[in-house]
Amino acid sequence: MKIIQYIKEQINVTKEKDPSIKSTMEVFLYPSFKALLYYKISNYLYNKKHYFLARYISERAKRKTGIEIHPGCKIGKRLFIDHGMGVVIGETTEIGDDVIIYQGATLGTTGKVKGKRHPIIGDNVLIGAGAKLLGPLKIENNAKIGAGAVVLKDVPKNTTVVGIPARVVKVNNDITDKPNQYLKDPIFNKIDDIIDTLKLL
Repeated sequence: MKIIQYIKEQINVTKEKDPSIKSTMEVFLYPSFKALLYYKISNYLYNKKHYFLARYISERAKRKTGIEIHPGCKIGKRLFIDHGMGVVIGETTEIGDDVIIYQGATLGTTGKVKGKRHPIIGDNVLIGAGAKLLGPLKIENNAKIGAGAVVLKDVPKNTTVVGIPARVVKVNNDITDKPNQYLKDPIFNKIDDIIDTLKLL
């Protein structure tokens, strides 16, 4: 019964998040829908310690959908992966409710470390196309990660970050003139130094 409820929920989420869908049947063509259904099964098996079977199912899902979700990760309600090709979600990743992830995003690690090594994603987070979130960092509720951003540090709630390395550009929908206020960026630090020097001159 739970799996039927899950399927209904994912159908509704997919239709709600993607305005291009014209009918319910189209949802069954979406790689996101298939990948998350495979994940649900593989995660159940993983939690029952059937590790090989869980990985076998997740590897099949990766080949069929282009989306790699480790069966050991934790995913909340109503996750939507738009387009999906190239998305990677690592083993110790934790994802909250109502998260949107675009194609090419990586929720990965910075090396071959053991234990907690992948990101924690809060509720209502948006992760842009090609973004890389690396290490056991925390992305708090309502944060937005810009396309192509490389995030190596925690991101506060209601904050938008962009760039390499990621830096804050919005807080509570207000554009900030101090992008390094939350995430230190050596480029902006140098620019600040130049501005200070110019003021002195």
